[in-house]
Amino acid sequence: MSLLELIAAADERGLAASAVACLDRCLPQPVDGADPDPLRPLWAGCADAAAWPERIAEVRAALDAAADEEGAAPRIRKLLGEAPADRAAPELREWADACSLLALEVHLDPDTAPGAGTEAARRRRAGDPDGAGPLPAGELRRQIRILEMLAATATADAASAGAGLRQVLEVSAEGQRVLRAAVSRRARRDPDERPWA
Repeated sequence: MSLLELIAAADERGLAASAVACLDRCLPQPVDGADPDPLRPLWAGCADAAAWPERIAEVRAALDAAADEEGAAPRIRKLLGEAPADRAAPELREWADACSLLALEVHLDPDTAPGAGTEAARRRRAGDPDGAGPLPAGELRRQIRILEMLAATATADAASAGAGLRQVLEVSAEGQRVLRAAVSRRARRDPDERPWA
């Protein structure tokens, strides 16, 4: 199945967790003294729908207070502001789709022409891998793997579902390390380049 088909088929837990994982991977390297994992409270909301509204509000407040304007941080704040407070809302699928698109755009080559990134990301999510570099191709595979993992534990008991979320968190954390290493290499090549622009 393509990424778009997996998003269309995902349940609310899968949509919430895959979206949070996408945003998590897009976070820039935290500055000294900043919370290294500001989205962590949202993982509890992925496990427990009743906790979702409170966790969303908590994360929004924390990121607004940080007021980080580097790279994708403003876009992450915007998406968090658009997240449905009710995890069962129909808008959740649209929100998860937007988070997926942002993550793929962030992984595109910085030399991608303005405006071309969104279209390239849309094609790849629909199943067209042509021209994908290693970073976006890896991110595409990661998103597919995460949604497949979540689907496999969709009807599991609470313990198994929790273990599934921990596996998703591990996959996402590895993706975050890969992206940050790539951004670091780019910055060494071009000190004037803004990461996650």
